[in-house]
Amino acid sequence: MKPINKFTLTMESCSNNEYFARAAVSAFITQLDPTLEELNDIKTAVSEAVTNCIVHAYKNSIGKIYITVEIYPFSVIKIKIKDKGCGISDVKEAMEPLFTTIGGERAGLGFAVMQSFTDDIKVRSRVGSGTTVILTKKLELRVKNNA
Repeated sequence: MKPINKFTLTMESCSNNEYFARAAVSAFITQLDPTLEELNDIKTAVSEAVTNCIVHAYKNSIGKIYITVEIYPFSVIKIKIKDKGCGISDVKEAMEPLFTTIGGERAGLGFAVMQSFTDDIKVRSRVGSGTTVILTKKLELRVKNNA
């Protein structure tokens, strides 16, 4: 099925850009008239995915983060967040709650948070080539009243 609308964004993996990514994605999906809860869920999931790119994929360097948001019929949204960083050697392990490669103040809950705020998450990664996270969320279908 083809998307009915699409948005792409490429940005540097600077921590200052995490807020911009959240705002850009949420602004794009407002055309579907999401509830405040749906909007906050998506913003939180995007924030976690982008933060993973900044903190883990590029560690102490700057790279590109690629975001694509697609809107499908029946208010289905797919958000793809991709990096070309270090990659994840064991995706299943990385998705376990509390698993972190850094420690310290990092809680290791990024993927768990993404899962809890979306309907589906797919993660593809290759060491040395980067990671792609695809978040899918179906919004409550609302009928617009044009009266």
